[in-house]
Amino acid sequence: MGNNTITWNDFEKVDIRVGTILEVNDFPEARKPAFQLQIDFGEEIGIRKSSAQITTHYTKEELKGKQIMAVVNFPRKQIGKFMSECLVLGLDGHEGGVVLLSPDIQVKNGMKMT
Repeated sequence: MGNNTITWNDFEKVDIRVGTILEVNDFPEARKPAFQLQIDFGEEIGIRKSSAQITTHYTKEELKGKQIMAVVNFPRKQIGKFMSECLVLGLDGHEGGVVLLSPDIQVKNGMKMT
């Protein structure tokens, strides 16, 4: 087992949920091109904000209404004047940008990855 090996208990601590992007705004203060997102994670989690460097492959119009996967139990992170409340998940490096992880079938907001 290498240093990167985690236990099942470690994995269970990560709370990954599906949410729907409600609002997308430009984030000109960000050091790297990014959007500010408002994401609905359903009744249990509610609406959370996130900053995401996803401007290469997505427009604001494409993102609104899109379901994505995010870690919802990290501590909040201050990014300039913006407070990020979750981490949107994606694959980095595809043609110079991030590709979002999302379910291929519409599901209920707040569903937990298992």
